[in-house]
Amino acid sequence: MKKIIEIYKKYNEVINYLIVGVLTTVICLIVYYICVFTFLNPNIPFELQLANVISWLVAVIFAYVMNRRVVFKSKDKNVTKEAFKFFIARLITLFIDMAFMFGTVTILKLNDKIMKIISNIIVIILNYIFSKLFIFLKKNS
Repeated sequence: MKKIIEIYKKYNEVINYLIVGVLTTVICLIVYYICVFTFLNPNIPFELQLANVISWLVAVIFAYVMNRRVVFKSKDKNVTKEAFKFFIARLITLFIDMAFMFGTVTILKLNDKIMKIISNIIVIILNYIFSKLFIFLKKNS
């Protein structure tokens, strides 16, 4: 148990990010699946992308709050600027997600549920890089 605590202390940011990333992905997938199983048809390209955008928006709001508080423990007083940078970075990964979904589901006719999971793995990795390097910067004392 002591070894686990040491590992967590050493890598707590990455571990917390992975936990929040998994929770964000679960929220994103749940919202996406609710959309495509209830009121949107993933076989219609516009509706596929609309489900993607709706699920993304809900997930981004959750992710910002959790990343600010739990992962990066941001103390930045300019929340608006920080949230804007977070939103822009997530917008970039949304376009990557949309292009991936369009290419794999619309063009290649692969299973949208499986492709959404793969796309989210790619997005999680890119989002950590953006958050670490551009958004939640540690200020030097």
